This record gives sequence, structure tokens and C-alpha cells, in this order.
Amino acid sequence: MKERKRGREGKRSQILNLASSMPSYLRESHDQVSVSFQILGNVSEFQRVVEVLQDNVDFDIDVNASVFETNIRVVGGLLSAHLLSKKAGVEVEAGWPCSGPLLRMAEEAARKLLPAFQTPTGMPYGTVNLLHGVNPGETPVTCTAGIGTFIVEFATLSSLTGDPVFEDVARVALMRLWESRSDIGLVGNHIDVLTGKWVAQDAGIGAGVDSYFEYLVKGAILLQDKKLMAMFLEYNKAIRNYTRFDDWYLWVQMYKGTVSMPVFQSLEAYWPGLQSLIGDIDNAMRTFLNYYTVWKQFGGLPEFYNIPQGYTVDKREGYPLRPELIESAMYLYRATGDPTLLELGRDAVESIEKISKVECGFATIKDLRDHKLDNRMESFFLAETVKYLYLLFDPTNFIHNNGSTFDAVITPYGECILGAGGYIFNTEAHPIDPAALHCCRRLKEEQWEVEDLMREFYSLKRNRSRFRKKRMNSGRWEPPERPGTFSSPENHDQTREKKVGKQKISLLSCPSQPFTSKLALLGQVFLDSS
Repeated sequence: MKERKRGREGKRSQILNLASSMPSYLRESHDQVSVSFQILGNVSEFQRVVEVLQDNVDFDIDVNASVFETNIRVVGGLLSAHLLSKKAGVEVEAGWPCSGPLLRMAEEAARKLLPAFQTPTGMPYGTVNLLHGVNPGETPVTCTAGIGTFIVEFATLSSLTGDPVFEDVARVALMRLWESRSDIGLVGNHIDVLTGKWVAQDAGIGAGVDSYFEYLVKGAILLQDKKLMAMFLEYNKAIRNYTRFDDWYLWVQMYKGTVSMPVFQSLEAYWPGLQSLIGDIDNAMRTFLNYYTVWKQFGGLPEFYNIPQGYTVDKREGYPLRPELIESAMYLYRATGDPTLLELGRDAVESIEKISKVECGFATIKDLRDHKLDNRMESFFLAETVKYLYLLFDPTNFIHNNGSTFDAVITPYGECILGAGGYIFNTEAHPIDPAALHCCRRLKEEQWEVEDLMREFYSLKRNRSRFRKKRMNSGRWEPPERPGTFSSPENHDQTREKKVGKQKISLLSCPSQPFTSKLALLGQVFLDSS
């Protein structure tokens, strides 16, 4: 045990060296990095970056921005930094966490994204101009993840500001995707947000779809929303029935279930971690070990791995230091304590140090076969990869708090408990304290007032009605669903003739197309000659 503890401390020091070796101009280039500093214990740098953000950020600029990326990086990073700022020694204003400069910045950034949601379906465009809104010629085709990856940030923002518009649009987008699934329960890769028609019909758990599933689970945990979890569990059944083979997950045609792409994508390595969040530890570990064998084969995860051939895919041999496998290792180690997961962390630190370290940072590996480097470093390396590695080797980090300690904060709405643990990471590894969503009670108080009025109204209506043949439910009244509120999967099945919940789905033995026939990723088709 002492040796393992010393090993953890040594790896933790190595990981700190990874972050501290960044030149200053790289370290301050993204607001998301400030959160990493706080988790790694560099409070002074966190405070400095917060000051830089407040003094220099302006969202009134004529720039076309990805709605998805702006949300997960900017809105998510600002919300997380806002909620961590007091712990980092930043002087907060009266009313925090229900007010503050970083929260106002997050709200301003999110409002710039709202025009993208003004579509006939409620599913957002992929790009918006921060000054002018959606460009007239903007393509209506958006990937599934770009539609279903808002509920964590937008629900948090609605809870802290009291403005329900953010959570409403995120829920509408989620519901429209749910309603668009195929009769065998799968969703495709790209959809037209104006017509609701699927453009790319490859179904899987990887690129273009991944964080949609992730946010159903994390949104359910964050909001204690059983309907979101029920939706994911329905998807999970279909995914296991049609895409899982020997604890690998392939890509299939969303309507037929036939295999379209027998590859493992490095982005899919988040899945074991997500499985651990729903308690499916055995399946998670089996899939994780499959992915770990690929890591050991190459010293990293190639973007595409041909499962039948057991080798990389042409032109997809690179490893941009992605975090997903390390993220899963962190979650699974918290759940199991299995030392195999620490071995992956050790291998990751040593590989990155040996292969990727250069004078100005850590370079993307262009080709895992010969370890050639590319002249770039992705921002998610600092925001996610380093962070998850550190948390894997730091069992006492405040992020892992089990509720034994907490902070009591006085807000305009009463006493609030923060920092008790249970942090929910957004898909860019920015932690959100779920307790903070209960600190700013404006929305709940207004809901209770409306609920009391409506209860009285329906009580009078029942007493006056002489023709009602159905017995009214005598339980606690629940307000009618407003736009953006989910009805359960079961209710959807009553209104749709052919849904997953209504069918007896048998396990499918899928005929496989020749691997060289096509590769589809993010709606693009790569032929043999590409």
C-alpha cells in the first residue's frame, strides 16, 4: 500500500509538471484552463486567469462560432469557474452563487447562442454569428451531439439566474431527438434541423453522437430527472442489441441495424465511464479492457481502429492526446479501486512524456505507428486529459468529496450547502456542483405559487363537473407540461405506433458490409480512394 501511495504521488507530480511546463501564452489562452488550475491546486493562477477574463472578454464581436463548442467550452468553463471561485479565494460579490461577474459572462455567452434554437423543430443550427445571429445561408444540417449537448450547462444557468429559457430550449432539443429515433430505437449522426430528416444514418456511440448520450445520463443525475434516465436506458437497450459485439461497439444503419463501419473510434472510449455512472460496472470493465489493449499496442488510441483487422485505419492513425480513455479510467477507479486502472494512468503519463513532449508544450501524435508529431496541441489536453489524469492519482481531491465536508453559504434565498461532492463534469471536463442548482430558488418558488393556484383551479373544476366519467387522480397535482418538458418514454410510446418500448427486440446477428466499402464520420463518407 505504501508503494502504491508513493507511486500515486510520483505520478501526480509528473502530471503537475505536464501542466506547469506550458508557456504562459498557452496556459492563459482558454478560460477553460482556469478550472484545471483550481483542481490541480494552483489557486494563484486560477485567480489571475479570472481577472484576465473579466478585463478582456467581449462577446459582441462579428464572429461565426460553433454553438456546441461555445457552450461546452465557454459557457461551461465560465459556470464552473464561477462556482469554484470562492473555494479558490476569489472575493465574491453579495448574492453569490446567484450572482457574480463570471455568471453574467456565462449568461451573456449563452444568450448569443439562443438564436440558433429558433428553428421549426427546436433543434439548433450548428453555427451562429455572435453579433448578427444565424447567417441566412447557414446549413441546417447539425450532428446529433451538437443538438443534445446543452442540458448540463443550460439547466445550471437557468437555476442560477432564474431565467428558464436556457433549460427550456435544451429540453426541447433533447425531446426532438428522442422523437426522431428509428423504430429500432437508434439515432443517426446528422439531422436537418428544419425538416427533422436524418441526413447521415450511421448509428453508434462515437463521433457526432457521443455527448448526446452522455448528457442524458449527466442531466438525469444533475437534475434528478427520472425521465432523462429512462430515455438513456431505452437507448442503451437498442445500442446493446444492435451495435455491441464481443464488448466492442460498431456503427450500424439506424433503421436496419446492419453493420456499416466495424471500427472503434477513440472518442468512444468515454463509454465505460458513462456505464459506470449507471452502475453497469461489469460491462464497463470488459469494454475498457478492450480499449486498453489498443492503447498498449500503440502507446495511445488511434482515431480509428479496425476491429476485425486489429490495426489502424488509413489516414486515421493519429492521437491528439484525447482524454476519453483516461476519463473512463478515473470513473471506474472511483467505482472499483481496480489497480489495472492506475496502470493505464501510468502508461498514459509515460507515453505522453516520452512521445509528445516538446519545447513549447505537448504535441499531437500525427501517426501512432512511428510516433511522428504534428505542430499543434489541442486545448482539451489541458482542460481534460491532464485533469482526469491528476484526479485518477489524487483520491483526496475536493472533487472526490463524499459529503463528509461542505460549505454553508448565505444567499438572498436562504442558507445553501455547497462543495459536498457529487460534481458533474460537462463534456469538456468542467465540474458543476449540483448543490448550487438549489441555491437560487426563484424558479421553484414561482412554480409552487403557480402550482397552488392551479390546484385550486382544478379543484373547483372537478367540483363543478357533472359529466366527467373518468376518476381524477387523487395524488399530488403536477403542473401541465410546458414546452421543453419531457413526457416519459412510455407516454411517447402511446402516441407513436412503432417504438422501442412497444416491441419485442431480439438480439440481432448483423450481416457485415465489407470494411473497405465506406467509412462514415460526422456525416462524411470516405471511400477507398480517399
